[in-house]
Amino acid sequence: MVKNIENYISTALSKYPFIKKVVKRVYQRSLYLLSPKIKYEGEIISVTPSDGYEYFFGYYDKSPWDASDRYMLCLRVKDTTKSVAPNDPAEIILIDTFNNNEIKVIGTTRTWNVQQGCMLQWLGPDFTENIIFNDFRDGNYCSVIINIKSGEEKVLSMPVYSVSMNGKFALTLDFSRLHRLRKGYGYSNLPDITANEKIPDKPCIWKIDIDTNESTPILKYTDLVNFETSNNMIGAEHKVNHIMLNPSGNRFLVLHRWIKNNKKYTRLIVANIDGNDLFNLSDDKMVSHCYWKSNIEILAFAYKKNIGYGYFLMKDKSTEFQHLWPELITDGHPSYSPDGSMVVTDTYPDRSRLSSIYLIKENNIKRIARVFVPFKYDNEVRCDLHPRWNRAGNKICFDAVFEGKRGLYTISLDSYGGKNEIFNYNTSL
Repeated sequence: MVKNIENYISTALSKYPFIKKVVKRVYQRSLYLLSPKIKYEGEIISVTPSDGYEYFFGYYDKSPWDASDRYMLCLRVKDTTKSVAPNDPAEIILIDTFNNNEIKVIGTTRTWNVQQGCMLQWLGPDFTENIIFNDFRDGNYCSVIINIKSGEEKVLSMPVYSVSMNGKFALTLDFSRLHRLRKGYGYSNLPDITANEKIPDKPCIWKIDIDTNESTPILKYTDLVNFETSNNMIGAEHKVNHIMLNPSGNRFLVLHRWIKNNKKYTRLIVANIDGNDLFNLSDDKMVSHCYWKSNIEILAFAYKKNIGYGYFLMKDKSTEFQHLWPELITDGHPSYSPDGSMVVTDTYPDRSRLSSIYLIKENNIKRIARVFVPFKYDNEVRCDLHPRWNRAGNKICFDAVFEGKRGLYTISLDSYGGKNEIFNYNTSL
């Protein structure tokens, strides 16, 4: 009941960002003073050192582990609290988890943000030797492929957003426009050349052929606005975010967002990789974080008319959906385990400044960790946990700041009796 009220108040104040921040801060500080003080709970293992630097990986839809689950990737930076997208370089770090978490610097990026890093990830189809990440070189955004054994580099002429599992192509967007309209998700190196255009008749999504380094525009902002146009789109400022390819790489999802009179709207669009066959999958004003369960099913935290906020499993090209886990009405970053049998998700800081990680199998929900979030990591420079799976599906890693700086942490499901035994009982939220 309390969480529902908080969600509705948050939505109501979304058109007044400054007031929302003040109300949220006063509310949380007041409740924090009355709450028991907890630093962390759970069988949490630190992966990165306490050496004065900040370490983090980035978003929840990628795994920092290589195919063998021995090596992990992350970024190392001096400070993540001064800017959402600093121009200071970040180091690309390789962690050998079979050798006392030994770290090695294997590269540098000059374009990153506090929410998604630099899109650092292992490159398919083998996920063993090649990594890819975004950078800023010769006055332009780009992406770089590095072979961690030979050190050989290949530079692509555009940055990547979502990379296909087979490593053959990627989709991308306008990171400068995204930075201007959604702090913490874009890059600040270049100004937004579309800043004076609410609905640019310009590309918003491109396809990049990784082998040939050729890029092709596949959708424009006007294409999205002209597709099933609603009245509140007219005169609004439009953007796209959260592109995600399905496992086979033949369809992708994207969040089409627009702002009008300080009010925010979002709908979930699915399309072929050439930009055709668009489908409006969810359009009840609010869609947040998504994940492909299969090539035709998408799990999303969203708002649905006559139901409210929650996790919904939707079928592509249809109006079919299931409302899953009604107990979970707090936005989080969900993902399925490699075998599809489990879901991990997280929460934003609660009234005690504690963020939680939940593990879900069928209708059984277990909280496996809680961590404290200091007030200096809030709003645009917040540290979302962004839980992610290893390749074997028996470990989860996440970013956290309960030790005073961003660090990378893991939880082994073996600590809870194994990934099958862990669900012999329900645990209340």
